[in-house]
Amino acid sequence: MDSSSAAAYVYAKACGMLSKSFIGARADKLFAARSLSDLWTLLFKTEVPLIPEALLAKQIEEKAEQTFISDFIILLDSYDRPDPVLIQLLRFYDYNNIKDIAAALCEGKKEPPALSDIGKYSALHCKAWPDIAAITKDSPIAWYDTVPTWETQHEMDRRLDLQYIRELWESVHLLPKKEREPVERLIGEYIVLENCIWAIRLAVYYGMNKEEIIGRLAGENDNPDKHDRLAGEAVRILDKAVDTWQDWADWKYAALINSGEEGTVWNLDPRRIQQSASVYLNRKALNSFHRYPFTANVLVTWFKIKEHELNCIRTAAEGMRLNTEVLIK
Repeated sequence: MDSSSAAAYVYAKACGMLSKSFIGARADKLFAARSLSDLWTLLFKTEVPLIPEALLAKQIEEKAEQTFISDFIILLDSYDRPDPVLIQLLRFYDYNNIKDIAAALCEGKKEPPALSDIGKYSALHCKAWPDIAAITKDSPIAWYDTVPTWETQHEMDRRLDLQYIRELWESVHLLPKKEREPVERLIGEYIVLENCIWAIRLAVYYGMNKEEIIGRLAGENDNPDKHDRLAGEAVRILDKAVDTWQDWADWKYAALINSGEEGTVWNLDPRRIQQSASVYLNRKALNSFHRYPFTANVLVTWFKIKEHELNCIRTAAEGMRLNTEVLIK
């Protein structure tokens, strides 16, 4: 179908899918489930597999992820030539797959790991297992052609993350000018907050200094400064003390951090910021979804909304498996 007809169809189809999703108030149903079996029935409306609870939790997460991916591909296939940013969103799973493949090969495993299937949109040749050079051949990550060692694996993963974020940001700017602004604003804020959270984790959990952290941020350049559109906010907060609430009280995203009280011991909690940021960004995506119908923004926001739903499903499943309380939704 022509592009205008495809855009109208995708918008209507995406709206219908979201109406049945566990988002907004409906997300409460995920956390109201009393068992993993109840959660399976709620999500998939099929007979529950007769397997141990630990395996059932894993299967719920895997099936929910593949359902999300498959639904997105259905929408993407409506276009003769999908916008590059939409394909790049899906390629997130290529980058995760190569991490899992490299880890399995590093461990000396004979069988390939379970991988996320993005079909014809994958740039990898996963059937070439265990030849990692053949798997990545002619792909954007063709440089990843040798099995890493235990010592280099983390650095290789970091390089993958940086490349993915930059390619995503570049793909945003391939959109027609009239469609670019809302997508740039949304994706930009996702990247900005990811950088901030990563910087805070490195400072709190690993005690890294400012110079060490800056070199690990996903900026527009390899050595971002405070003016970088993607990493600048993270660079600016590196001068704040992670054990001093007053330093963070006037931060742009202060509402996302754990509160402090005068006279009490306080430390910045990266986990709380991660959870709060996920909810905050999901609200942004929900608010933006209907504002720009018949544009790429529809599928960009749809992807991010459903990604949050998937994270909620994983949280609910893991909470039941471990019998732990869910902090936020």
